[in-house]
Amino acid sequence: MEEEKKMNYLFGMHPVIEALRAGKKFDKVLLKQGLEGSQFKELMTLLGESDIPYQWVPVEKLNRSVKGAHQGVIAYISQIDYVDIETLVNNALATSDNPLLVILDGVSDVRNLGAIARTLECAGGRGIIVPAKGGAAINADAVKASAGALMRIDTCKVPNLKLAAYYLKQSGFRIVSATEKVDKLMYDTDLTGPLAIVMGSEGTGISKAMLELSDDRVAIPMAGEITSLNVSVATSVILYEAVRQRKIK
Repeated sequence: MEEEKKMNYLFGMHPVIEALRAGKKFDKVLLKQGLEGSQFKELMTLLGESDIPYQWVPVEKLNRSVKGAHQGVIAYISQIDYVDIETLVNNALATSDNPLLVILDGVSDVRNLGAIARTLECAGGRGIIVPAKGGAAINADAVKASAGALMRIDTCKVPNLKLAAYYLKQSGFRIVSATEKVDKLMYDTDLTGPLAIVMGSEGTGISKAMLELSDDRVAIPMAGEITSLNVSVATSVILYEAVRQRKIK
């Protein structure tokens, strides 16, 4: 709840519909359970056309979130300008012979997301791909944790990570997943050329579908009793191994 209060938002059926008509992007929309009517149908159509996630909630939650006539609708405004997958790929390939991207599969902590974006930008990465549902919100906290990197790299929010991975592969990118469930180390894998590194959540890791789509699966060597790193730290380790390889090739 505190996270939501920090986010900029619009509320009310008509203002949100008008913003969507004007092309405004939202991170998510909260809807009161039981909404109906012609305006509501138009709202749902616009949300579907823009692939904006929405959530049904009790009216009490909406009442706690805003003071005003919300009419059962609160829309949280995106903190950054997203790009579509085609634009991300075109920009990456146009600006580098060895573009480096990150795909986040299930990373839900906004500070981890921000830290990953910061490292990616420092490593010369071109963009980050996140799921429209099930991932960390790109809100003010994420932008702050990224030290503004989320404003400088391309960020793409997709309804289906699997389809995004297919598109990347068709565009010449290799997909490499970081997982502790393999013996092959990152040092033994070619991390040069157009590359997208997949990182999963600490709880469940990378989804089976994304692992199966990967061109390679690599592990970070672990010598201590603790068998995993924080996902933002793990991403940093692999990104800079990719940077090292590109420097010496």
